[in-house]
Amino acid sequence: MRKFSLRILSILGAAIWILAAASPAMAQKEPPYWASIDEAKARMRTGPSTGYPTVWIYQRKHLPIKVVARYKSWRKIEDPDGTQGWMHARLLTATQTAIVLGKKGQIRTLRSKPDGNAKIIWRVEGGVVGKITDCEGQWCLFDANGRRGYIARDMIWGDEPLK
Repeated sequence: MRKFSLRILSILGAAIWILAAASPAMAQKEPPYWASIDEAKARMRTGPSTGYPTVWIYQRKHLPIKVVARYKSWRKIEDPDGTQGWMHARLLTATQTAIVLGKKGQIRTLRSKPDGNAKIIWRVEGGVVGKITDCEGQWCLFDANGRRGYIARDMIWGDEPLK
């Protein structure tokens, strides 16, 4: 019986360790830092527990957010509109994304190189969300569903330097 209990405890411990290691948002990063929503539906609350009322229900996976504080497994976040509230860490991922600034219908360009005179290879509307990498100087490599190109940093929200 004792061997059985020890085996169950070791399996549970390993499972907890794997789950914690698998979720980058669970990492103990010091705020502020960039992250994104990792679920198709995620609730923002007024405080750090399910006992607090829901302020907003996000229905946009990969939306960039800024983590401004943490409390246990909860993160206080800020969305692109500046709204702040609390979200459980399991709803977030460390994958850095950005949202194109501007209204729907307002066109921004993606270029072949990080240069304002480089060839335009794609056009995106305000509100489009994509993954960003290789941010240097005034440009970021932006990937919106496999359509990649460089976009000016002042045309996106999700990458400005954090203090």
